[in-house]
Amino acid sequence: MFSILNFSEPEEVLFYTLEITLVFYLIIHVAVISFFDFDKIAPFVFNKKDHENIGDYFIQELESRERVMDNLLVSLDHMNQQYEKFMKGSTDSNESYGQKAA
Repeated sequence: MFSILNFSEPEEVLFYTLEITLVFYLIIHVAVISFFDFDKIAPFVFNKKDHENIGDYFIQELESRERVMDNLLVSLDHMNQQYEKFMKGSTDSNESYGQKAA
């Protein structure tokens, strides 16, 4: 009502209507926030201990999988070195064929 009475341009009417609406919207939010006790509500919405436990579990799982991957990479490197030795013909003659192939 205020914006219709005081302004003649339609853009000004729309702009000031939105501005006044935003101001009242923010005032209502401040009033509502002042009545809530977030220390009591927050544990129900976001349980920090549960999220920390889940995060710790995933970190442990990632570390164990990284160790497995590191072991696989080391074994692949070892196999590649043996293969290069075999292809160059520098393997010992007393090795079994199974060890030469691996």
